[in-house]
Amino acid sequence: MKLLAERRRHPMALVVLLLVGLLMTGGAYAMFTSNSTANAEEYTAADVEEGEKLFVTNCATCHGMNAEGTENGPGLIGVGAAAVDFQVGTGRMPLQMSGPQAPVKTPQFSEEQISQMAAYVASLGPGPAVPEDEYLDTAQGDAAAGGGLFRTNCAMCHNVVGSGGALTRGKYAPNLSEVSEKHLYEAMQTGPQNMPIFNDANLTPEQKRDVITYVREVSEQPSPGGAKLGSLGPVAEGLFIWFFGLAAVIGITVWLSARSK
Repeated sequence: MKLLAERRRHPMALVVLLLVGLLMTGGAYAMFTSNSTANAEEYTAADVEEGEKLFVTNCATCHGMNAEGTENGPGLIGVGAAAVDFQVGTGRMPLQMSGPQAPVKTPQFSEEQISQMAAYVASLGPGPAVPEDEYLDTAQGDAAAGGGLFRTNCAMCHNVVGSGGALTRGKYAPNLSEVSEKHLYEAMQTGPQNMPIFNDANLTPEQKRDVITYVREVSEQPSPGGAKLGSLGPVAEGLFIWFFGLAAVIGITVWLSARSK
């Protein structure tokens, strides 16, 4: 301690303290986010090898031969298996054409091939992993808690019941009613396109499961009042009545007037 006290005014003392602080911060971050990452050890070497072949054949044109990225596409080192599983599993990738947003379409690869490509990308650097089944089981989720989280974090784009909505410059928040539990989780974990990232420090895996439970529950609710009109709320319903209801009243009035003559 005496030696340290004597050296506290050394010119390099501040540098040493900064390095120690950075190491401690990095270690703490890695510890708290380790459950969000995956590495190639979760996959076999054969999966990684086959995934690399698929990647080079189908993805390297835009993302680079080593996934380092090009002017046509971002780098994929560190995006994790979850990003690949979401983008390729929903058919968004490979991209069909340039535009404001990649649309959902029929996947071009089998589940096995998607898993192999995810294995290859995961081998390039740690990133979000494909979620475990326990976090996709809505029977264990809390729809009420998930509803609160959804309204706070998601409703401004996706609508309070996940029906989606328009954004700026041709972009849009998709309807969530037919999105699988796995892809809902991965979207929160990876933040595709315009969506922010909700890692485990923002929303725990259990909270993500609650959000998925809420989305699934409101998507499956019956509509005793009739057509949902997209569940877009009273504005859409009012416009529907104003245009179609008023047109019907005018039409009936004209028809009755014509018959009276």
